[in-house]
Amino acid sequence: MVRNGWERAPLARRGVARIVQVAGLLDVVSGVAPPHHGRMRTVMEFVPAAGVLTARAGTVVAGLLLIYLGAGLRRGKHRAWQVAVVLAGASIVLHLVKGLDYAAAVVAGALLVMLLVTRDRFTALADRRNRWRALKALAGFGLAGFGLGFLEIAIRADHLAGTPGVAAWAEEAALGLIGMDGPVAFRHHLAAELVAYTTGACGLLAAGVALVLLLRPGSRGPQREGEEHLRQLLSRYGDQDSLGYFASRADKSLMWSPNRAAVIAYRVVNGVSLAAGDPIGPESAWPEAIGAWLGDARRHGWTPAVLGCGNAAGRAYRKEGLDVVELGDEAIVETAAFSLNGRPMRGVRQAVNRMRRSGYVCRVARQRDLTGTELRDAVHAAELFRDGPVERGFSMALSRLGDPRDADCLLVLCHDACGKLRGLLQFVPWGDDGLSLDLMRGDRTADNGLTELMVVAVLEAGEDLRVRRVSLNFAVLRSVFARADELGAGPVLRLWHRLLRAASRLWQIESLYRANAKYLPAWVPRYLCFPAARDLPRIAVAALTAEAFLPPRLTRGADRVLVS
Repeated sequence: MVRNGWERAPLARRGVARIVQVAGLLDVVSGVAPPHHGRMRTVMEFVPAAGVLTARAGTVVAGLLLIYLGAGLRRGKHRAWQVAVVLAGASIVLHLVKGLDYAAAVVAGALLVMLLVTRDRFTALADRRNRWRALKALAGFGLAGFGLGFLEIAIRADHLAGTPGVAAWAEEAALGLIGMDGPVAFRHHLAAELVAYTTGACGLLAAGVALVLLLRPGSRGPQREGEEHLRQLLSRYGDQDSLGYFASRADKSLMWSPNRAAVIAYRVVNGVSLAAGDPIGPESAWPEAIGAWLGDARRHGWTPAVLGCGNAAGRAYRKEGLDVVELGDEAIVETAAFSLNGRPMRGVRQAVNRMRRSGYVCRVARQRDLTGTELRDAVHAAELFRDGPVERGFSMALSRLGDPRDADCLLVLCHDACGKLRGLLQFVPWGDDGLSLDLMRGDRTADNGLTELMVVAVLEAGEDLRVRRVSLNFAVLRSVFARADELGAGPVLRLWHRLLRAASRLWQIESLYRANAKYLPAWVPRYLCFPAARDLPRIAVAALTAEAFLPPRLTRGADRVLVS
């Protein structure tokens, strides 16, 4: 336990979650195991066959849901505790109805008592929007099951005993959703079973889907209170972190320290509170901001994680209870030391000279110095050159172009010999003397070497722009690629290298490293911070969703601003 920091799930809470999952597994086993025939005969005297079958199916569903609840209980979610209590109580009844399974009922009763005793350990707030989603799912599947049951009865109206009215049909279909028989009697046993199975299955499906939606990890829209104060902090402390300006993204929330001296920019994605870069403000105020952010995550049962923080911030997060591992390296070029001369720069030099001979020229200017027409053309070109419909980026991308608030951003506009705009770069401010690459777009029909020409243009203009350093792209796990090329690389490193090369087919991990290495940058490590190793899969999914590398449906709600 650390001061104001992230407290790992108490052992008692983790133990409760594990016991609930084991009890859920026992429910599943007892639900599919053959019943005790002597007890079944006793039950059948009071419960119809459809009710017994529904109880057995309900026991399996309850068990699966209890297993699913384990993750929410580990995070202290109060709603997960509430549902677990309901399921434990329901399991007692289900075990008795499905075959007088006294042993399983006693286990469910003990589980219920344990949950009630440990109530104070589960206080994390729930996402209110999930409640309405769950109600919609419950109503939707319930109405569908009712409609199907009613239709089946109507189709078999000539096989009914007596002449029950439409109201009786509706009552039969409605009661079938909860596994009970209604007033309608069928002449053929098979017809009755088909109606019971259809309505009962839909009822179980409605309850199961509703509970899953009720318990799914929540998200929250951006909380942007203090936008102007954020920009004031960036003007004073923006030189500390090349990613600081990206805190102004519209989809990031701001968590302030109590004295508002420092702030953390983050976004909640599928139950993960995902921060990016270093806290903004003096280092002395970082612990208070980190404590406030971790406290917010704890109150809501979110998993905190940090993408791409620097060395100093990594130490600060570790002091507050998070684990830290190296995520990759950021490529930084000192403009005063950059030169196209020398053998290592031969490839870049040849590409740049070839483009210049072909008539390509670059204009390097701050956004405020562009005319309205030039800015509109740049926005249009950025949209036209984008690879696919999705705007990617979160931790190291601004995801907007042409916004009046970004007057200090620098653009590199590359035109061909005919004056047509063929490529552009956008850099955000990194303090008073630095730039950080945000946007890189180019016409795929342009000559080879377009990117090299634009990057070299801004590096060579560094002195005139009073820019001392330029941050290019971030290379994930760069050290693996670099060390794999060295003599004596071991089998584990070579295997890791092959896995990353395979992943590069989807996410261009290696090609991005190679594309930046050609400028001979200094490589500055960036880190990933997280509570525990078991959280890494969830954090990875959340990070890929935030960066828009997963299907667009997972990134619904992300903001993108393009001013035309």
